[in-house]
Amino acid sequence: MPLDIVYSVCPHDCPSCCALAVERIDGNRIGRVRGADRQSYTRGIVCAKVARYADRQHHPERLAVPLRRVGEKGGGRDAFVPIAWDDALDIIAERLTRAAHRYGPETVWPYYYAGTMGRVQRDSINRLAHAMRYSREKTTICNFLTDAGWLAGVGVKRGVDAREMAKSDLIVIWGGNPVATQINVMTHVAAARKARGASLVVIDPYRTGTAAVADLHLAPLPGTDAALACAVMHVLFRDGYADRAYLAAHTDDPAGLEAHLAAKTPRWAAAITGLSEDEIVGFARLYGRTKRSFIRLGYGFSRQRNGAMQVFAATCLPSVTGAWQYEGGGAHYSNHGMLPLDTTLIEGLDIADRTTRLLDQSRIGPILVGDRRDLGDGPPVTALFIQNTNPMVVAPDSGLVHQGFRRDDLFVCVHEQFLTETAAMADIVLPATTFLEHDDIYTAGGHTFLQIGRAVLPPYRECRSNHAALCALAQRLGADHPGFRMTAFELIEHTLHASGLPGPEAFEEGVWLDCWPGFATGHFLDGFGHADKKFHFRARWAALGAEHAGLPAFPDHAPVIDDGDPALPFRLVAAPSRSFLNTSFNNIPASVAREGRPTALVHPDALADLDIADGDPIRIGNGKGSVLVHARPADGMQRRVVVVEGLWPNRAFVEGVGINLLTSADPGLPGGGAVFHDTSVWLRRP
Repeated sequence: MPLDIVYSVCPHDCPSCCALAVERIDGNRIGRVRGADRQSYTRGIVCAKVARYADRQHHPERLAVPLRRVGEKGGGRDAFVPIAWDDALDIIAERLTRAAHRYGPETVWPYYYAGTMGRVQRDSINRLAHAMRYSREKTTICNFLTDAGWLAGVGVKRGVDAREMAKSDLIVIWGGNPVATQINVMTHVAAARKARGASLVVIDPYRTGTAAVADLHLAPLPGTDAALACAVMHVLFRDGYADRAYLAAHTDDPAGLEAHLAAKTPRWAAAITGLSEDEIVGFARLYGRTKRSFIRLGYGFSRQRNGAMQVFAATCLPSVTGAWQYEGGGAHYSNHGMLPLDTTLIEGLDIADRTTRLLDQSRIGPILVGDRRDLGDGPPVTALFIQNTNPMVVAPDSGLVHQGFRRDDLFVCVHEQFLTETAAMADIVLPATTFLEHDDIYTAGGHTFLQIGRAVLPPYRECRSNHAALCALAQRLGADHPGFRMTAFELIEHTLHASGLPGPEAFEEGVWLDCWPGFATGHFLDGFGHADKKFHFRARWAALGAEHAGLPAFPDHAPVIDDGDPALPFRLVAAPSRSFLNTSFNNIPASVAREGRPTALVHPDALADLDIADGDPIRIGNGKGSVLVHARPADGMQRRVVVVEGLWPNRAFVEGVGINLLTSADPGLPGGGAVFHDTSVWLRRP
């Protein structure tokens, strides 16, 4: 019999947002998952973990029915008993209502993030928060710092069409590892290398899988990329690579920038970055003489206290050379702001009370232990309703996170697909659908397509979608909004109409719609996103966050990172692994087998100094505590750098404590953002 192929969209927190061709078996199961051939960004390619999505979809440990905890928090499956949906929802509504009566509605915090990137199933939780005047969430944990840095210069959250990389002569991947985290980028890189002999430069603190296939790998110390970018621009001006006609027409203050950069020499940057002057000058000249140069910015190098400045500095390069004006030239970070998607109905924006407090999701640990820097004069958080995230593992400063979740007075409901470490701390656990079992609409960071993913399988057992669970809970709470009385697909249709976009019938295969605005707009030749239509070298940080005083106006190295303590000589990077995606897939046997175990990548000279051999245990620590892992020698990075790829469950570590014990919940400048890769540590023999 011919295969039953149905089209869908990958929902996971990855810029690729791949269009998928899914083998459906008997209407109830799936086989192999492939990229959709006809969607010109995905081009038939998906990562290995999604290709094996059947292992996750049909995992024997998927949650099937609602659960009520009767044992100790964190006790595992034996601590729960099944409960009916109606009874579970009644308990949740009663506990949220009781908490609100005692402390006021802001004591309840609907907490979520990007376990699905679908706009209906991810963002409908905001409608509940707005309707009930619960605490709102400031979504800082992933791209808040990159957003600020990109917007400071470009002014709007979109970039050059990533498909144009195939027409580039030089591709610079800065702060990302697409071999592991965005495989489609490498498809377009390969096309450029084959057709044009394009060069690939990777800027990353260690030799990632992407860096290993690059023509040039620059490995600066974490938190110093802005110094590198400034020195590169110094050389571009000094050696005649600046396009002065473009600068005069399209930028705000090129003379001011050039004067500012006069002191930002390669020698100055070498002392900060740990790179050699020759490396810096060589890259600058390669970039300067290549008109069709494409910078693909990742999120990694923004996860520093100065991360917004780092992104801003790197984003300035194509404006100095005028690369934006060429096909295959310019830069790309994210296209999530490319479409005028009106999510008023999805999120309940029409009933939002902006005076309701806004809590920083990255600071969930300090918030749950009562830090008044976050709570101010408001009530403690005594009730959490969680969807799409696993803060017991993914949130920074996990010692405080765990302490907060252990509070006896904290009620927690988690809506999940598996009994994650966060779900194991809950009072009520609700079983959630996967993307194959519900409808949703997706914007993308990595490409120009708006996409609709339709349910292609019935829900597993008693699983319900995020939207369905929220609607049922809203009815019990008395939360009134039209969005609670609509299906997910009705919300999609209304959103498209309200946004002035074509209806679902216009989407190819019912799934994708190309929204590329054309060359002139896409390359900002008709103006950047600021009111004056110029690219801004002089950033207006005050518009992007309250802590703007810590960042200079022109691109520069902002020395606000966690560095300089002689007792903490190493710089830790808690990078993504190839086989996991945040904590998704870290319970899939094939993914776990490929990654092995939590491992510290350490420079061979540093291991020799500690008399630690390959595979030996090593202790990594700072003032927050210490973590025990196994060591592996790794060159291709500076001696002071140590990398632990993940995210592994806490239980996978030797002592049951994961790497985020060591990371800080301090907000990055100027307006917040998680600083996972801005961590100084010591290394010791156990």
